[in-house]
Amino acid sequence: MSGHTHDDIDWADRLTQLRMADTLDASALTPVARRLLAGLPEHPTIVDVGCGAGGMSVLFARELARGGTLVLVDATPKLLAEAERAVAEAAAGSVEVVSLQGDLADPGLAAPAADLVWASGVVHHVGDQQAALRTLAGLVRPGGVLAIAEGGLELRCLPWELGVGRPGLEQRLHAARAAWFTRMRAGLPGSVPMLYGWTRALREAGLSDVESFGALIDHPMPGSDLLREYVVHRIGWLADWATEWLDPDDRAAVATLTDPRSPHFLGHRDDLYLFGAKAIHSGRSR
Repeated sequence: MSGHTHDDIDWADRLTQLRMADTLDASALTPVARRLLAGLPEHPTIVDVGCGAGGMSVLFARELARGGTLVLVDATPKLLAEAERAVAEAAAGSVEVVSLQGDLADPGLAAPAADLVWASGVVHHVGDQQAALRTLAGLVRPGGVLAIAEGGLELRCLPWELGVGRPGLEQRLHAARAAWFTRMRAGLPGSVPMLYGWTRALREAGLSDVESFGALIDHPMPGSDLLREYVVHRIGWLADWATEWLDPDDRAAVATLTDPRSPHFLGHRDDLYLFGAKAIHSGRSR
């Protein structure tokens, strides 16, 4: 089944990469889950909009020792099914798990009133980001919290020189992805610029007690087998999305680096790592 959504991205095709990212991010995001749950009422309702493979809701489920309800929302049926499976396994019956197919681009997005609404890397895929934040804020009960993960420091994973192609390949991949992102944003239905940062956007959505904090992703070299597999997926993904902004030499280098038959295959290296940061922005409903 196709996983294409309004942004014309086949998210179902990225399931393997999303699962790996969830595993690698878990140690950094567990304290975030704990922090966001602190102060919520007993048996809270949490809505995860754009839940992907369910990584963050798995962490919420593990922290909800006294029970609660986790509502998973995603526009891609394959991801929603995987998230439901993963969260149900983590909850082990202590948390009610509800799945809803829905898209944040729909202003009529229906979900139960929540004590915490979480949306990671989702708002920037909606043409009118401020309107999307108002939609999310409308799901939060008075006194509840809306938290989004947007921005931060782009993940780095490669040495500067790789023995193939020109030095600095990863930096050019990031620049190419930025060019792709600019075009993607401009092509979204109803796209409008948001000429201010996320904390102001949350205040514009009617929230108070707005704050931002970071979660450091740090997996030093030599890295695990999982990390190496993820890096191979990530570099291929970056190149696939931004190929038209890469010169032929860089495209050839990526092909060599991601080919298991190549002597330069990234999966054989012991000097890969992951280093970056997620930015979390939150506010409270009045």
